[in-house]
Amino acid sequence: MAHPTRFDDNDPVLAQVRKICLALPGADEKISHGRPAFFTKKIFAGYGAVVKGEHDSSRYDQALLIMPTDDEREALLQDPRFFIPAYWGPTGWIGIDLRDRADWDEVGELVEESFRLTAPKKLINQLDEG
Repeated sequence: MAHPTRFDDNDPVLAQVRKICLALPGADEKISHGRPAFFTKKIFAGYGAVVKGEHDSSRYDQALLIMPTDDEREALLQDPRFFIPAYWGPTGWIGIDLRDRADWDEVGELVEESFRLTAPKKLINQLDEG
């Protein structure tokens, strides 16, 4: 059974996330579990999330999921904009709520860090050369 669509394709926040994610070498987008996911060989960012116990909530529909380094993860989770998403959190992923005036430079840095942790070396080299 296919998952229902859980995003608005005309969402301006999603448009900005797409611009950032798809500018990276070899990046593409697919729909996974009803939400946009950005990947090369592996997913490096996802758009929209839920937290444990709130599976029908739309609270984090405009959130970005990223994989930070272990050191960065703990520091980011001290900021109230960040949260541990259901399903993704146990493997190290965190989310940032983008609903209220996102700092797009910061988002770009977080996406790039996640990309570097998940992308093949060839694509990381292309990013560094670009």
